Amino acid sequence: MCHVIVTCRSMLWTLLSIVVAFAELIAFMSADWLIGKAKPRSGAEPGEQGAGTPEPYHPTLGIYARCIRNPGVQHLPRETLCGPYAESFGEIASGFWQATAIFLAVGIFILCTVALVSVFTMCVQSVMKKSIFNVCGLLQGIAGLFLILGLILYPAGWGCQKAIGYCGHYASAYKPGDCSLGWAFYTAIGGTVLTFICAVFSAQAEIATSSDKVQEEIEEGKNLICLL
Repeated sequence: MCHVIVTCRSMLWTLLSIVVAFAELIAFMSADWLIGKAKPRSGAEPGEQGAGTPEPYHPTLGIYARCIRNPGVQHLPRETLCGPYAESFGEIASGFWQATAIFLAVGIFILCTVALVSVFTMCVQSVMKKSIFNVCGLLQGIAGLFLILGLILYPAGWGCQKAIGYCGHYASAYKPGDCSLGWAFYTAIGGTVLTFICAVFSAQAEIATSSDKVQEEIEEGKNLICLL
């Protein structure tokens, strides 16, 4: 018989797990990892020469995507064009960024899997006598390690030609040159920190759903158990 057990701690862990997975996924897909130096005109790619405009813009560069100014097509409603610059994995600008993409993808896949499983922990708390909360917490810790590896390797690729085109010739490994870090990079860092917090908090969710008060409610024959 399925007993639906909802506690504040288990619900908070579930919500945090979902938020972390979505935050990391959105950051990975974003082009706002590096904010390039100001460009004087709406060229298709950084570094092109042409007539200046009074309103400079900042192109952005992600792991596999980029955002540039609309190349002079005035009737288009969007001034900024965003999309992948790499049509295949091998076209990602740096070997370090390729490694970053792999580590982040593995970490995000684990987080998304845990987020999906966490929704069902209200009804199923153990599998093969193993606590789902503890297993998910372990997986979140492993995912956090993959994310850390990816974030450490990412700045090592700032010396690639693609990054130099956006950030100037002073850009090199771990030195962004004329670029600044975008919200996606900080979101990925924040999501990584929250991943480890979720891993630790999963133990509290396990304690809350296996407490004596929960057992008393089960013994009384209740199928829906809601506790603070």
